[in-house]
Amino acid sequence: MNFSKNLINWYSVNKRSLPWRETSDPYFIWLSEIILQQTQVKQGWPYYKAFITKFPTVFDLAAAKEDAVLNLWQGLGYYSRARNLHFSAKYIVEELHGVFPSTYNDIKKLKGVGDYTASAIASICYNEKTAVVDGNVYRVLARVFGIDTPINSTNGIKAFKLLAQELLDKKQPATFNQAIMDYGSQVCKPKQPLCTNCIFNKTCSAFNTNKVGDLPVKLKKTKITTKYFNFLVIINDDNIALEKRIGKGIWQNLYQFPLYDSLAEVDVLEVSSYLKNELKLEDFELSLYNNLPIVHKLSHQHLQTKFWIVNTTNKIENSIKIHELNNFPVPVLIENFIKAFNF
Repeated sequence: MNFSKNLINWYSVNKRSLPWRETSDPYFIWLSEIILQQTQVKQGWPYYKAFITKFPTVFDLAAAKEDAVLNLWQGLGYYSRARNLHFSAKYIVEELHGVFPSTYNDIKKLKGVGDYTASAIASICYNEKTAVVDGNVYRVLARVFGIDTPINSTNGIKAFKLLAQELLDKKQPATFNQAIMDYGSQVCKPKQPLCTNCIFNKTCSAFNTNKVGDLPVKLKKTKITTKYFNFLVIINDDNIALEKRIGKGIWQNLYQFPLYDSLAEVDVLEVSSYLKNELKLEDFELSLYNNLPIVHKLSHQHLQTKFWIVNTTNKIENSIKIHELNNFPVPVLIENFIKAFNF
């Protein structure tokens, strides 16, 4: 089986038309790869277009305020990607004089860039012979070659990278890399793969041993924890409380309503006590916006969320004008509330 030749032939007919495939500019390729980390093409496409419109060069991105970058990223999740993108843009401008690094090793030095992203940029922009290994690639290789080594184990990461490197078409590294990613996305899909139409089905180990659903193997994820978030929407006339999340953790540097996190669901009396004793509010009316918690699922935790409306005549700390709410980057959970509440 000439794996690479067959794959590239398939790609020549079935290649998807994507905006970042119309350029070899490393800045645009880098933007697209960071956006598409843990994000499907359909969701990431409009964000890519928004970024290249607002920040057409790395100099524009480097000069931007972090809040502006996070605001444009809003709704995409995994906000550390946006912070790392902004940090690396400033590094490229300030330390590299605006010249994007041109080798795998140098690209990998950028904050937020790992083996996959560095390999993609190096091969697509500079024709470097380095293979990409992402979720799509793991899936194709595990099934076709019958590999049951866990893809998130140290041995698995090394083995799959080595195999991908051996299969890589050294004359067309960029084409091969994009072909195998497209194949995993369009044919060798996680669920309901198109095995009967697969160009490898005659030799595919998983297909011929009925193990397609068993591969690739992944070690069990970290246990998911449940947290209870109570957002306090504190309003005084046309002012509303809004605070910036600081420190490490989810939603770093994004904005939120004051948060009371609890060990379990709380009632009106407990929230009232918190407002009086912790936030020092004296005159307020309290009501619950959603009786049933809104469940917001993150990779490592599920948030049981309630929004409490607090109308007060007291002076509010960290307040902004209500009409300014859309100027601040907030988690999608809060963004959805703002739209639904319709201030």
